[in-house]
Amino acid sequence: MDKFLSGIPWSLIMVACLTIGLAPFAPPHVWEKLQMLAKGRLVRPLDWFDLFMHGAPWILLILKGLFSLKK
Repeated sequence: MDKFLSGIPWSLIMVACLTIGLAPFAPPHVWEKLQMLAKGRLVRPLDWFDLFMHGAPWILLILKGLFSLKK
């Protein structure tokens, strides 16, 4: 996992978080999906796919940060 994350540049992850991770920008789609998840209303497969696609850059950012702090 460390080798995979070290191969991804920080700039690419940041751009992905700011574009895919926040799109559409008012309000951020990932925030809406997280609220739906918290309320138990994330039931359609499309909603789960949206959560995964918009949340993946944020997960990569967190993992890369954690692994870089571990070094």
